[in-house]
Amino acid sequence: MSTHHTAYFATGCFWGAERRFWQMDGVTQTRVGYMGGTTSNPTYKEVCSGATNHAEVVEVEFDPSRISFDDLLIAFWQMHDPTTLNRQGNDIGTQYRSAIFYTSEEQKNAAIRSRDIYQSELTKQGFDQITTEITKAPEYWNAEEYHQRYLEKNPNGYDCHATTGIAFPSALLRN
Repeated sequence: MSTHHTAYFATGCFWGAERRFWQMDGVTQTRVGYMGGTTSNPTYKEVCSGATNHAEVVEVEFDPSRISFDDLLIAFWQMHDPTTLNRQGNDIGTQYRSAIFYTSEEQKNAAIRSRDIYQSELTKQGFDQITTEITKAPEYWNAEEYHQRYLEKNPNGYDCHATTGIAFPSALLRN
């Protein structure tokens, strides 16, 4: 029996990010929720007010025998614009910040390495510095049920992601 690992990513609005992750082969489960704030069990309304300082996150359970954490990182960097502080497109606020909340030293090191590789690529293309925070995973709080797999329930729902349009040089991460 293979062990599942968990990763936490914040890329702005969690609806579109969750769909991108659940569609990846090797991802066994996704949930959306809140991390990195100052209160316990926050509501969506509280998070959106900015008062709690939580980020909207996707909890990704994955089977490392089928998909690597590096593959998740490549998807993470390409699915949003990590150079815009507390903002993705028209979504503005600390809840939309870019973050990787790591659960192990291996994840931390891989996240930093991937950030540095992507920053090098973005710099060549004239982009600003990456603002993504890479921090140890604090307590995770599930979002309300209506947010879970939102775009499965609402196929024409809002998928808010802005991207840099710059491909991640994945060969550099895998050597």
